[in-house]
Amino acid sequence: MSPAEARHVIVADLGFGDAGKGTIVDWLAGRAAATARPARTAAVLRFNGGAQAAHTVVRADGTSHTFAQFGAGTFAGVPTLLTRHTLVEPLALAREAAALAALGVPAPLDLISVDRAALLTTPLHAAVNRAREAARGGAAHGSCGIGIGETMSYALDHPDLALRAGDTESPSRLRRRLLALREWAATTIQTLAGAGLPGAGGAVPLPDVNELIRAYRAFARRVRLTGAGELARLAAAGPLVCEGAQGVLLDEWRGFHPHTTWSTTTFANALELLTEAGVDTGDVCRLGVTRTYATRHGAGPFPSEDPSLAPLLPEPHNGTGRWQGAFRVGHLDLVLLRYALEVCGGVDALAVTHLDTAAAAGDRLKVATAWRAGGTRITRLRPGPFADLAHQRRLTDLALAATPDLTAPGRSWPGLLSGELGVPVAVTSWGPRSGDKHPPTMDFSPTREDRGRVPVP
Repeated sequence: MSPAEARHVIVADLGFGDAGKGTIVDWLAGRAAATARPARTAAVLRFNGGAQAAHTVVRADGTSHTFAQFGAGTFAGVPTLLTRHTLVEPLALAREAAALAALGVPAPLDLISVDRAALLTTPLHAAVNRAREAARGGAAHGSCGIGIGETMSYALDHPDLALRAGDTESPSRLRRRLLALREWAATTIQTLAGAGLPGAGGAVPLPDVNELIRAYRAFARRVRLTGAGELARLAAAGPLVCEGAQGVLLDEWRGFHPHTTWSTTTFANALELLTEAGVDTGDVCRLGVTRTYATRHGAGPFPSEDPSLAPLLPEPHNGTGRWQGAFRVGHLDLVLLRYALEVCGGVDALAVTHLDTAAAAGDRLKVATAWRAGGTRITRLRPGPFADLAHQRRLTDLALAATPDLTAPGRSWPGLLSGELGVPVAVTSWGPRSGDKHPPTMDFSPTREDRGRVPVP
């Protein structure tokens, strides 16, 4: 099923992130808004990740915004629901709303609502995150430094104290939970520093709890908090565009451990939410997004990496981050794409982005059809049992040791991807603006022969 045929669409990145999900969501939201009257009967659903998302959308006039918590359909006037599977950072949300207002978006906070069950990420989580990552030194896992992993870890270890959006409505509960959180942060940072770990003492000062309470109470007064039934109401009112964060290869259980995120980056969360809301999954298109070449931000295995490509592949919205590390580029990797498709349960269609960049790079871009490791040719990575991190670590070791078999694509990028992966291409992107997105002008549906190449569940 293509996005044009489905009522609802789930968008997921099939790589390590940065594939262009934001531009695809912007295009889909614009189309949904055009068919929904008023536009606000359509909605964008955020179903994983948090304020570390960086989904850049460029408008027709060249102005742009990198969406973090607001959905990438905001410029199209489509509201966002941050579901219980997202992590909400109220201070960053206020800053993002101010940035959107400066770009001419009227009353941005009227375009967002938050599930009361969503966990809150705070500067306290961020302080511990940065101290812990600094303490790893040369063995850093890769992090955005915002506190995403610490938010999830704290909630798992202290389920009765974890701070959630709904707690901002109760001053007494908010204070009690923030005080416990601050004590945990101070103790954890002190422990890291006391262990003599390099860099652990460089954490930012911990914020005052009273200041946080004032800010979070203002959040509760200004942002619409929702509960059970909101998603069913939205699904009945109009089309939903479910916007994923990061990429399938960073998934907490299926990614290359330990260089992963504390988030389920597959379609699973979105399908769970839609099913709970009574949505017929037959009305849902699972859209996988991939560039015409591979990228990775920060540490972790990257078999097809080729730094010599960097001058040919301009990246105006990505660069080296203090905590993320360098932005890396390489050749399209069919081994990783096949693995991503298999562990996320397959896709209904593909969106292929950065075709303009690939055209400019010409014949320098290749495709990795297989890996070589220990004298073995590898075309498929075997998924292990769910949540088996020992297996995921073995995949990491394999990827670190692998070298790619690189060949010329031999045909158009959409044709190559559709044929090799056995999935139709529904959207092609020739630039960052919504107007640069097109349904394919040729039929890139896989042939019967192509379908037999890759077993996609």
